[in-house]
Amino acid sequence: MTIDHESVPRPGRPLPNSRRIATGLLDRPKPASQTRASAALGRHRRPFRSRLALPIGLLAVDTLAVCTATTLTADRTGQPLLGTAAVLPLLLPLNLAAGLYRTRLTLSALDELPALATRATVALAFAVTLSACLEGLPHTAAHPPRLLATLTALVLLAAGGRAFVYHLLRRARRRRPSPALVLGAGELGQRVAAALTEHREYGLRPVGYLDPGPVLLAADAKLPVLGGREVLEREIRRNRIHHVVATDGAADEAETAASLREAARLGCQVWLVPALREYGSVAGPDRDQLWGFPCLKLGRPAMRRQGWPVKRALDILASGLGLLALAPVLAACALAVRFDTGPGVLFRQQRTGLDGRVFTVLKFRTLRPSSEHESATRWNISQDHRMGTVGRLLRRSSLDELPQLWNVLRGDMSLVGPRPERPYFVMRFGQAYPEYADRHRVPVGLTGLAQVNGLRGDTSIEDRARFDNRYVESWSLWQDAKILLRTAVLMLHPDGS
Repeated sequence: MTIDHESVPRPGRPLPNSRRIATGLLDRPKPASQTRASAALGRHRRPFRSRLALPIGLLAVDTLAVCTATTLTADRTGQPLLGTAAVLPLLLPLNLAAGLYRTRLTLSALDELPALATRATVALAFAVTLSACLEGLPHTAAHPPRLLATLTALVLLAAGGRAFVYHLLRRARRRRPSPALVLGAGELGQRVAAALTEHREYGLRPVGYLDPGPVLLAADAKLPVLGGREVLEREIRRNRIHHVVATDGAADEAETAASLREAARLGCQVWLVPALREYGSVAGPDRDQLWGFPCLKLGRPAMRRQGWPVKRALDILASGLGLLALAPVLAACALAVRFDTGPGVLFRQQRTGLDGRVFTVLKFRTLRPSSEHESATRWNISQDHRMGTVGRLLRRSSLDELPQLWNVLRGDMSLVGPRPERPYFVMRFGQAYPEYADRHRVPVGLTGLAQVNGLRGDTSIEDRARFDNRYVESWSLWQDAKILLRTAVLMLHPDGS
């Protein structure tokens, strides 16, 4: 039977000169009336306004820039060089993929100018080629000076519009910075909190530190240590927190990692400020800086990303069609099992799935266990002498797993995800590897990243759990496609695990 699992880290850090000890309790509790008022006030309005206003504004700027640039470079007859409809459908997706519509801490149109110019050039080149192929482009349109004028106007208008939008956003941030929690009350955490307090253009106002243990704070520290992970949800709701800044130097790194995942689950945007300055050289749209500190924007939890509904739709489509197309194979396997092991061709077993919920998984029976206890607690049966020829063939080819397509159709499982394990082993592995339970943040699957990397059968539980969590944290539709392709290749070379 196939199985899978995981592990964790930990650090800590001292602090300089004059300090006072924070108890980990609420140093400055708010009046109950103020707490209730802040919790009741505008609980629904801020996320939409803060998270969508900037992307919508930048989309409007780019659309207006394209319309204006193509109109300004129209020929003498008034015919635009390139129609807006030919440029926008490519330019906007290119900008989106480059992260040019994402919320950032540091707002700079000049920083984005090279990316804007590159993508505008690609979009214009595509529009020229498309128009020429459709014979809808006047012969004067391909004149290099006119093309250069269109490109220059487009880039300057887009950059200028963004500079104006960013100016308005910085003003709004200074007036009403969003409350934020700082994870880690170490030296780095205190410096980051001081920078955010002094430079309000980042739009974050720290309300306190989250740290599980007693921490030495500077004598003039104005922010309290609110406590550990146990107070996270309470403080997020009490202060209407939408941003969490995680820093190195917390008393317990494992606790900090769990707090980060909990904050993301509660809908907060998480920013990571690592201690190593070398992280500032990391490339990608999520790279940022906070008053000279390298800063990385962490993505949303996998099940809150835009492609997740598509994943579920593909699961339903593929499992439904698979059950229909493989009906003859399923019938043949059922007959073979019936003749090999007798009545009861399907084997039902309790497995742990999403959020630790238990469900019943279906498989073709490859042997008949002596008791329910053996079925629930025996680790590996691949070498069991009671397994006949049919059972070994089903296991080697993974055909015994085909009935799980019904579990996928029902929603108990997905095509791709961490492999489900029995509750008994989930309990044992959770005790041995503190982050093992994190693999249950997404639905379990027929195949997973650990399996296509050879982690099946009697292999390291810690390694499997690491791969499973890697899958969860880096999930994408393309990653699912790659795992399915690699699984199909591996099925052609069964190893009997």
